[in-house]
Amino acid sequence: MYLAEHDVVVGQDLSVGYEKHNPLITNINFEFKEGQIIAINGASGIGKTTLLRTLAGLLNPVKGGVSVFGSSTIRRGEVGYIPQRLGLIRHASVYHNVMLGAKAGHTSAWFPFSSICKPVSLQAIESVGLTHKLRTPIRKLSGGQQRRVAVARTLAQKPRLILADEFLAELDEETLIMVMKKVLDYVKQNNAIMVLVEHDLNRARQMADRLFTAEGNKLVEIFNEEDEVHE
Repeated sequence: MYLAEHDVVVGQDLSVGYEKHNPLITNINFEFKEGQIIAINGASGIGKTTLLRTLAGLLNPVKGGVSVFGSSTIRRGEVGYIPQRLGLIRHASVYHNVMLGAKAGHTSAWFPFSSICKPVSLQAIESVGLTHKLRTPIRKLSGGQQRRVAVARTLAQKPRLILADEFLAELDEETLIMVMKKVLDYVKQNNAIMVLVEHDLNRARQMADRLFTAEGNKLVEIFNEEDEVHE
């Protein structure tokens, strides 16, 4: 398999799905560069989440391959994933859940006593407006608050690649704008890459430098800011 440069994420002749002879999306080729925000839009059940899970290394490609920063193996801490179901520990506190993200991003640090992880976690929690819920168990939070914890966990990890599946769902408009800005600012300030699934086409256009739509079993690029600039 072709290994990309160390500052890009590449898919080469990539097909994703759960059945070898019946992939959901086929023959995908892309190169995502540092600092880019990529949105994927399309109907439910068409394979968008499956593509994210493949990029995260949770599923093997049906065909072809993925290279993340020059490697076909996902390296611990480099990829932050915000799934639809969030994957939070429900009996544990907001602080504990976010500390797990910080620990994943700082592999030399000992949990929970690290002088590195604690301030990073507190800063991430503050950035999504949940400092007042620091010791609250996840099960006692609303759906929108839980989603903000998942975002804080990823920000505390400080990944080079963020994969986000409907990460703004269940948020009221004011909170949505705040969380969206925090995440997009992180990507631009840290020269990271973000690939997000977003059902709202207008919101996807607002966030993304590049926009893809899943049609049938194909992934089609319908907007690229670089192309707009050069016209």
